[in-house]
Order: sequence, then structure tokens, then C-alpha cells
Amino acid sequence: MTAEYRRLRVALLGAGAVGSQVASLLLRHGDELADRAGAALELAGIAVREVDARRDVDLPKELFTTDAESLILGSDIVIELIGGIEPARANILLALGSGADVVTANKALLATHGPELFEAADRVGASVYYEAAAAGAIPIIRPLRDSLAGDRVVRIMGIVNGTTNYILDRMDTEGADFADVLTDAQRLGYAEADPTADVEGYDAAQKAAILASLAFHTAVPLDAVHREGISSITASMIEEARAAGFVIKLLAVCERIEANGAESISVRVYPALVPQSHPLANVHGANNAVFVEAEAAGSLMFYGAGAGGVQTASAVLGDVVSAARRHIAGGVGVGESTRANLPIVPIGHVTTRYQITLQVADAAGVLATVAGILSDGGVSVATVVQTVEGESEPTARLIIGTHRATEEALSATVDALAESSVVERVVSVLRVEGE
Repeated sequence: MTAEYRRLRVALLGAGAVGSQVASLLLRHGDELADRAGAALELAGIAVREVDARRDVDLPKELFTTDAESLILGSDIVIELIGGIEPARANILLALGSGADVVTANKALLATHGPELFEAADRVGASVYYEAAAAGAIPIIRPLRDSLAGDRVVRIMGIVNGTTNYILDRMDTEGADFADVLTDAQRLGYAEADPTADVEGYDAAQKAAILASLAFHTAVPLDAVHREGISSITASMIEEARAAGFVIKLLAVCERIEANGAESISVRVYPALVPQSHPLANVHGANNAVFVEAEAAGSLMFYGAGAGGVQTASAVLGDVVSAARRHIAGGVGVGESTRANLPIVPIGHVTTRYQITLQVADAAGVLATVAGILSDGGVSVATVVQTVEGESEPTARLIIGTHRATEEALSATVDALAESSVVERVVSVLRVEGE
């Protein structure tokens, strides 16, 4: 028999793939959640645009409403799962203004309006919970915000987009082409009809901004995140990476660096070469993983489902329980720490190394010319692999691995190579991470 608990009203905004699962779990496991939270969680209603729309989960019709405002103002905890900027932003501000705690999975909103929402919460002593916004079901927000609060996070490398990881993994394991795998991903529901947000790195960039803000206690605006996607990755690039002992992954990289004589941070998203021995190289399918390096704790790995309705609902409900516990315990919510205010530097300040693939004429002196261009740019060569292609008019393919240098120097050197008369074209340029 469940104990008598104080009753908290929970409003749910949105009943899509995640929202419908959250509602179902709240209704099915209410007694268990009450025992964990110390409060009875009453699903007061579900605000949607169309009450009669078809949904994957069978939910009581009487819970649905189109009057989001009344539902919000009558609730203690508001779960926002409609996504996008508006009306999600207005709804959350309304909820916080009324003193309700907010649980959200809205990465786009947090990446663009996070400081505004956190300030609104601070004004009334409420909290914004967003475990599901960065890596789906993977618990990474609490570890960064709470468990590692006494440590100094140095670096984060994350595979935070399941669609791109599914595509790159299949290209690696099957030798398939990007376009073919993308079509399969859309058919299976891993990719949207318009996959731009995923394959061009926008989704990962939003998550990188959130993770970096937490890890480095600094507000990171979305436009400060360097972003590149995977649409230019080819089967031959995957094959060359494998031959060199690497796997290509779309990474969100957030790290402390020294720039202009001061401690700064760099936040970037791009496809990178990851050594096959690195834990991130073995993240397969649509899974996500976040690899954290901290001064005292060392290396930590968080792995699991990065998406999916019921999986993401798990993270959402964890936040709901946390919000309920705060209500029962009383006191003000815990605000976000952005007091470090570290400068965020452009990618040119980052030190990394490249793998550059060039198509060149198969003629005497070409390699020496290429080496000279690299030397003039202050870029040292670590490895060179040369293959000859064609018979009547043979050309050579050079795969050059560089030593570490600044991104600015490496980028300028690639530009110089592209302009050289001995280089027919720059086939690809990939950075190496995780060594």
C-alpha cells in the first residue's frame, strides 16, 4: 500500500514520441515514482495542438487539452517536450514565472536561450532540469553539474548524434556509400525526411554548447561553436582511415586551451579520425557516448541510447523525480554556474593534427614540392602514403599525416596546397582526435 504523500500536479506539453512515453510511464508507474520522489505525481493534463491526432501510445482522452496556459498555471512541475523555440520558450517562462519547476529535453532552446531561462528560474527560486537535452538516455548533465563540481574538467569528446553515428558506423563496417545509408536511416526512422540538422552537425553543436557551458561554468552561445557535418565523407575516406588505424566519427569536442596567454575554451563539432583503440571508436549503431577527462577523476565514459521515445523518457522522468524531491524538501532551486566566464576562442587557436589526402601528378619532384609547402607553413610531416592510380595518364594519391600544429597554420597550409600547380585537388582533410 502506497503511503500518503503530498500531491504534485504535473503538466506535460507535447505528446510526440517522447511525450507520449512519459505520460504512459507516469500513469503506469505512479506508485513507484511516488515512493522515490516522496510525493504523488498527478498527471494534470497534456497540452497539444490537436487533441484528436493519432498517437503511438493509447492515453486517456480526458487528459488532452489545447489550453496550455491554464494547464501550466495550475501545475507544480511542467514538462516541455514540444521542441523548437516558440512557443516552448514562452511556455517555459510562463511556468517559471508561476514558480513551477521545468523539465525539458529542448536542446535547441537551451543552446540559444539557456541564460534567459536560468535567470528566470533564479528570480523565483525554481529550477530547470534538462538531463534529456544532451545525450538522450545517457546521464551526463548531473555528472557534469553535480558529481564533477569539485573537479576540473579538462576535455569532453562526445558522439552525441545517433543518426550520424549510425551512418558512419555502417559506412565503416559495410563499406557502404553515404547516400545509400542515409536513405536506409530515413526508412528506419533514425533520420528525418530533412536530415540537415543531423548530418550537417547542427544538432551536435547545440548539445556541445550545453555540455561546454556545464563543464567549464561558462555561458557558451551557439554561434561560438565551430560546426562541420559529415555529408562530404566518402567510402574511400572511411577505407583510408581504417587502413591508417582510425575510425571516422562526428565528434563534439569541448576543451580548455591556452590562447593569447590566457586560459580559454574551444567548442567544436566535426568529423574526426579516432584511433581504433579509443573507447569512442567502438560506439556502434545509433548509440551515443561522452568521454570526459577531468584532472582528479581522470577519464570517464558515459555510453548508451542517445535517442528513442522510451529511452529519452527515462531521463525526463528522472528529472521529474528530482523536481518533486526539491518541492518536498523546500528551499530555492539550484542555479547554473557560469561564473568562470572563460573566453571562447575561434578554432584557429586549437592545436591538432591533420590527415590530408591529395591527388597529384605522378611526376618527379612533386613530393618534394608538397613537402616544401608544408615546411613553409610550419607544418611537420609525420607519415606519407603514396599510391598510383590510372595507366594512360597516371596520377598519385598522397595521404599525409601531420604532426600537431595550430589549426590556423594547418588550414593555411591546406589552402596553399590547393593553389599549388602540382596538386590536382585536395581530396579530403580530417583532424585527428583522441590520441
